[in-house]
Amino acid sequence: QVQLVESGGGLVQAGGSLRLSCAASGSIFSTNVMTWYRQAPGKERGLVAVIRSGGSTHYADSVKGRFTISRDNAKNTMYLQMNSLKPEDTAMYYCATLDRKFWGQGTLVTVSS
Repeated sequence: QVQLVESGGGLVQAGGSLRLSCAASGSIFSTNVMTWYRQAPGKERGLVAVIRSGGSTHYADSVKGRFTISRDNAKNTMYLQMNSLKPEDTAMYYCATLDRKFWGQGTLVTVSS
């Protein structure tokens, strides 16, 4: 059974930074394309960033240039470095496999203005 556990969320002022982590158990991590999603109150869950096993990345336009996704396959851990945070980045952030078969429980990011 694969488990994904996010951490690193919290309250930050606009313009600040946070780094989210997603720790994976199981052997699937290193060969899987991994993603970060977020869901703001009253809105649908949306894709934030994607990272392939070789390290290539893709970002939603809304976070491009501010967020950086990375992974450490040796540690079975993925990261999301979030800089220049805006109040509209406030959401629950989830990590998931690309096929959306496995999800973490989420970590809350709140950005105050």
